[in-house]
Amino acid sequence: MNRLILTGIIQNLLDAVKKILLIEGHPNPDSFCAALARAYRLGAENAGAEVRTLPLRDLDFDPHLSFGYQKRKELEPDLEKAQTWIQWAEHLVWVYPTWWGVYPALMKGFIDRTFLPGFAFKYRENSPWWDSFLKGKSARLIVTMDAPAWFFRWVYGRPGHNAMKKLTLEFCGVRPVRITSVDNVRLAKNTQHQKWLEKVQALGQKEGT
Repeated sequence: MNRLILTGIIQNLLDAVKKILLIEGHPNPDSFCAALARAYRLGAENAGAEVRTLPLRDLDFDPHLSFGYQKRKELEPDLEKAQTWIQWAEHLVWVYPTWWGVYPALMKGFIDRTFLPGFAFKYRENSPWWDSFLKGKSARLIVTMDAPAWFFRWVYGRPGHNAMKKLTLEFCGVRPVRITSVDNVRLAKNTQHQKWLEKVQALGQKEGT
């Protein structure tokens, strides 16, 4: 077979592989969130996807946006790599806990420092509107919580879900953003934890195709 044709076939196969970035937002590597992330990755890789994992706890960066947007703060190498991986990915999977209704401070600091004007979005001059730079990507939020999912939705209004889905990812052009709420974690027995792990692995298998 002609080498040029073979190269083209290989490149087409590589292009067809789903590119998934798995972002872990829990500071503890021994957490249930970390186990869920491993389960999702196993399912997605079994389906043939290329998966890169970004545990935020392992990154070396200052989580504070010290000057807001008034003065540029140079990105650390780990954040530069994170931006490169976000641009590479077709599908962004975030795994994190709900603490005080929203995501952990580590994850908020990562978003503040990484989803910057010029990278994730840009406001138009003399206009309230903006351009979104992460279009063409989809996302899945896998979020643990102690409360029942129905209570978090109807009593509290899903503040953390809304912040990530609407005010962050969709604001930057990521659509669709789907949410898996892993609820009642504190009171769940080991058998229920295992069921969640199996469900998330199956989800990775489905989304990795």
